[in-house]
Amino acid sequence: MKKEFLDLRRQPIANKFLKEDEISDEFFFDLKVVFDEDTKLVSMKDFVKPELMFNEDYKYNTSLSTPMVNHFKSVAQMLTEEFQPVNVMEIGSNDGPFIRHFDPETSVCVEPCGNFAEVTDDMGYKTYADFWNKELSQKIKSECGYMDLIYSANCICHIQDLDECFAAVKNILSENGVFVFEDPSLLRMLERGSYDQIYDEHAHIFSVTALNNILINNGLTIFRVDNLSVHGGSNRIYVARNRPVEFSVAENKQREYDFGINNFQTYEIFAERVRKSKKDLVELLTKLKGEGKRVVSIGATSKSTTVFNYCDIGESLIECITDTTPDKQGLLAPGSHIPVVDRESVNLNDYDYAFLGAWNFKDVIANKEREFVENGGKFITHVPEVMVFS
Repeated sequence: MKKEFLDLRRQPIANKFLKEDEISDEFFFDLKVVFDEDTKLVSMKDFVKPELMFNEDYKYNTSLSTPMVNHFKSVAQMLTEEFQPVNVMEIGSNDGPFIRHFDPETSVCVEPCGNFAEVTDDMGYKTYADFWNKELSQKIKSECGYMDLIYSANCICHIQDLDECFAAVKNILSENGVFVFEDPSLLRMLERGSYDQIYDEHAHIFSVTALNNILINNGLTIFRVDNLSVHGGSNRIYVARNRPVEFSVAENKQREYDFGINNFQTYEIFAERVRKSKKDLVELLTKLKGEGKRVVSIGATSKSTTVFNYCDIGESLIECITDTTPDKQGLLAPGSHIPVVDRESVNLNDYDYAFLGAWNFKDVIANKEREFVENGGKFITHVPEVMVFS
């Protein structure tokens, strides 16, 4: 039985940045969140059609993020050293920062966003520009054989039908193969109050407990869990048919149990914290506006899309959003319609405060924008609570 615990109101497609003449046709949906008492899975109540989110206009370009490029290089090296795979497949390969570390002759990409599928195809990787399911799994197996390593980062949580997803993985995974995927951690979200992990693409926010329940039903087993700091707290899940289960699995499940992720009351408390966060942020920004202060936001992220639309924050409270992604610059942010500008075109010293749309890169941003701080500028974040800091 699924029980609703959070309503984040009407939300747009988080990565659909707009031109002025597209505002009248903008798509919105009701973002409500539910807890499944049987599997312990946290999901969106109503999913958005995948084609509306993942297409040739998709704007998140992983290779423009230096921390993520470094992350994928080290993961590729680690997985190669330990598992020595021959055939490798990545689900959700984006523009190739992970797969580029493997031989194009024995590697496969699955990428439904046509613009990025073209990139890896041009790099020499056989790329299937389609959504991951059993039918595609069978097609790849017949054309390329079984896979020794299947990797996916920040993508499995996008897939709405998890039974279909995991059955497709099992179908193509070699007898001793490993399936490794990384996604945001439900426990870290609950601990931090980072409700902005929830947006259209994130059909689910995973706990190890829920994943274990669903994978076992599909004949697969979690044998290891790594806790990561990327994307504000993620888990790397290692899955196989029959490898010995390591202590990290029980350790993570116990930590989740102790926190109360199996109890609906935990989610009701979280929802109350989210409502308080909204109230505090709007009050702070309104107060600063009344004092004549100027506020800019750093990072045109999916996270900030959730925050700005849930809190009804627009151009009157935050003048513009700076971002380093060329495809977002010169456009309007989804829903809030705050202008997105090139970071280089803005003198941050003209502003008094900078809201961190990418709070998970707080230290990187604070270090990069040292001059802003030295000139009296201050940052605003809403995680773990609404605060001003320098």
